[in-house]
Amino acid sequence: MTENEAFIYESIFNQIRMGFLSLDEIQENILEEIEDNEFEDEISEEWAFDKIKEEYQKLLSESKQWKSPTDTERLIKAFDELGDENIVALHNAGYTTTEGEYEVVEVERELQENEVWSDGYCFYHQQDLARAVAVKDPGLFIAFQKVDNSDDAIAMEVGKKVAEVLRNNGFEIKWSPSARTKIEIPGFRWQHIFNEDGRDLQDYSEVIERMIQ
Repeated sequence: MTENEAFIYESIFNQIRMGFLSLDEIQENILEEIEDNEFEDEISEEWAFDKIKEEYQKLLSESKQWKSPTDTERLIKAFDELGDENIVALHNAGYTTTEGEYEVVEVERELQENEVWSDGYCFYHQQDLARAVAVKDPGLFIAFQKVDNSDDAIAMEVGKKVAEVLRNNGFEIKWSPSARTKIEIPGFRWQHIFNEDGRDLQDYSEVIERMIQ
């Protein structure tokens, strides 16, 4: 595999394993990546689609050995519980911490339009998730804070609540604790397959509805 093929393969691997997109959407994304990086002369559509199919079939096969509840299922439950505790908890929020914070602010704005003010937020972003689908050294980092807050003591209370709920759902965590460091779930392995009829974890309207009830 050439360096450029390896680059595209990593993107295929991550998008399949994250399970947020259909195969059609992944194919479209990969063709755009090949074009944007000017790899068309080296990487064919056939090669890319074959790799997508191979990785998807591999994931389907592996999923038959998953033990329930998976780490992903436990994390979903924990995030739902945090919503019930008035903490915005978002899955796959943006690509970076900055983008994740933007998503949180948008959710908070909609909450306030419904006369609800959250007590804080937490999320993981796509770069964090890339580690959780990695074959070696998996894990997940969870960011936390409160919107428009600069008081470390308030941020610490949010972090403690997030850490408590994660522990209650069976996770071992690494955290200083500190208001300025993310909460780490070492060894966290993301196990999730796209299901067109399943729950869309990135439908943040569900988070809003849960919190305004």
